[in-house]
Amino acid sequence: MKGSMSTDLGIITISPEVIAKYAGSVAVECFGIVGMAAVNVKDGLVRLLKKDSLTHGIHVEITDDNRIRLGFHIIVAYGVSISAVTDNLISNVKYKVEEFSGMPVDKINIYIEGVRVID
Repeated sequence: MKGSMSTDLGIITISPEVIAKYAGSVAVECFGIVGMAAVNVKDGLVRLLKKDSLTHGIHVEITDDNRIRLGFHIIVAYGVSISAVTDNLISNVKYKVEEFSGMPVDKINIYIEGVRVID
């Protein structure tokens, strides 16, 4: 479902893919995150996504009352605190996506799909 807001000049409609792309760009800037992950359900394989395909590691749901729910599949850096990384990710994404879209973020689920050593 697309998010839409009514203004004095008309209706603004935001696609979930736009929100996913923006949230992905915010997420990869966070400390301790190596990148987004794509999970192959059939084989159970996880692979690191390139910067141009960040939206595949993010699930966006927009409710009927224009609330955003996000699901991130991420790969974290080896040796960092997972709770610190996820707290940072949640606070940054929530603030920036709400500011960007004008819609409240209701829930953020984070799935750690792997750990990578950074050179």
